[in-house]
Amino acid sequence: MNMQIIDDITNFIFVQNAPEPADVILIPGGRDSELPEYAAQLWREGLAPVVVPSGRYSIKTGAFAGVRSHAERYGSDFATEAEFYTKVLTDCGVPADAILAEDQAAFTQQNAIFSQRILAEHDICPKKAIICCKAFHARRCLMYYQLYFPDTQLLIAPVPYVEACDITRDNWYLTETGRNRVFGELSRIGAQFPAEFENVLFSEKGRK
Repeated sequence: MNMQIIDDITNFIFVQNAPEPADVILIPGGRDSELPEYAAQLWREGLAPVVVPSGRYSIKTGAFAGVRSHAERYGSDFATEAEFYTKVLTDCGVPADAILAEDQAAFTQQNAIFSQRILAEHDICPKKAIICCKAFHARRCLMYYQLYFPDTQLLIAPVPYVEACDITRDNWYLTETGRNRVFGELSRIGAQFPAEFENVLFSEKGRK
């Protein structure tokens, strides 16, 4: 196989920026503790004063499907992804008054919409934000958050390791699971994004 194809897909999907001081840390929903653990690490390093964990539960399940990693450490009785993330954040040293939990989002687009909304409700208009997400989820996260945070510089800080889903830019093409995840992301971008892009584009034109 021409390795350039793999490189091109890798560079598109696996977006990554060096973390730097920002106004807020955003965490799209999920069931893995590594995301809020990494966000807490960035908060402790002084990279942002506020953390926004987002998520109710997957639209596919209709209920929180349970903690996928480190339930023995944080417990497993949570109603929403945001509640679980908040528990991890506080256990990792982030005080409650630095957390704005958003507990209604059921998919990535809503993570972006509702995170922006809860920040606006608290009169926070971030000039720069860090997004903590899984590595293979980075491009889709970035695209959706760019739509709903148009005036914010977004930095992608993918979690270095997720025990339940160790898919990275270096290994994704080596396993069927990795390939399915990455091509699934490409498919979702193609299926989900065009209509929303047009909605936002035409609403922007209407305001001009």
